[in-house]
Amino acid sequence: MANLGYVGLGVMGGNMVARLLEKGHSVTGYNRTKSKAQWLIDKGMKWADSPREVAEACDITFSMVTNSAAVQEVFEGPDGILAGAKAGKLFIDMSTVSPAVSRKLADAVRAKGADMVDAPVSGSVLTLQQGKLSVMVGGRPETFERVKGVLGDVGPKVTYVGENGLALVTKIATNLSLAVQMLAFSEGVLIAEKSGIKREVAVEVLTHSVIASPMVQYRGPFVLKLIDEVWFDVSMMQKDMLLALELGRQLDVPMPTTSVTNEMLTAARGMGLGKLDFAILFEALARMSGVETGLVK
Repeated sequence: MANLGYVGLGVMGGNMVARLLEKGHSVTGYNRTKSKAQWLIDKGMKWADSPREVAEACDITFSMVTNSAAVQEVFEGPDGILAGAKAGKLFIDMSTVSPAVSRKLADAVRAKGADMVDAPVSGSVLTLQQGKLSVMVGGRPETFERVKGVLGDVGPKVTYVGENGLALVTKIATNLSLAVQMLAFSEGVLIAEKSGIKREVAVEVLTHSVIASPMVQYRGPFVLKLIDEVWFDVSMMQKDMLLALELGRQLDVPMPTTSVTNEMLTAARGMGLGKLDFAILFEALARMSGVETGLVK
C-alpha cells in the first residue's frame, strides 16, 4: 500500500482516486470545490485543505487539472505543491498541458530534491472504470521505475516514452485524432441519414465496420443519445487541439485535418454547445446540414 496524494478531483481524477482506494492505497486529496470530493471522502479518502498539504503528507502526489494555467496555479505559490515538495518525494502530473510548461515545473520540483514525471492518459471514464486505461510517462528512467507500479493500478498499460514533456507530446498527438475521427464519423452518418438511411442503422453499421476505432465504438452512439455526465467537453477538446496546432507550428508539421476540426469546435461553441461532450460535433454539423437531431433541447 502506497501513501498517495491527488490534487484535482474532476471526473477523471475522482474516478482514478476511487480506483486507487479500491487497490488498497491510502489517498489524501484536494479539490478546489470540496463538495465535489465528498463521495471520495465517503469512500475513505483523506481530505487536505491545499495542494501544499497534500504534497507534505504524501510520498507520491498525482495532479490532474484542466490546463497550463491551472497546473501552474496548483504547483506555485505559498499553498502550492512546490511549497510542500521535499527531497525524495515524487510527483506525477496527469494533466494535458503544454510540454514546455510541464518541463519548467519538473525543473522546479528537482530544485527541491524531488522529482516529477508527466503521465497523461489515453481513454475515457468508461475505459478507466473497465480497467483498460493507457498511461504514457515522460521523465527520468529511474523515476519511471519507482512509479510504474502505482500507475499500473490506474491503468494496465503503462508506457515509458522518453524525457519530460514527451508523454504530453504523445497525448496531444493522440487527442487531435479523437476530434478528427468524431468529425469524420459525423460526416458519414449525416450522408447516410440524408440519403434515407435511419441514423440508428448508420451508427450500427459504422461502429462495426473497418473504421470502428475504440473511440468510434464508444462515442459513436452519442449521436443517438448524449450521456448525462459530460466526459470531455468541446472547450477541453479545443484546448488540446490548440496545443497540437502550436506544436505543429513549432515543428513545421502541417495540420490540415486538425485545423478544420478545430474550426468546427469553434462553430460548436458559437452555437452554445461548448459545455457538452465533443461528440456534439455531430449536432453542429447537422445544423449546417439542415438536419434535426433531437440531441439538444
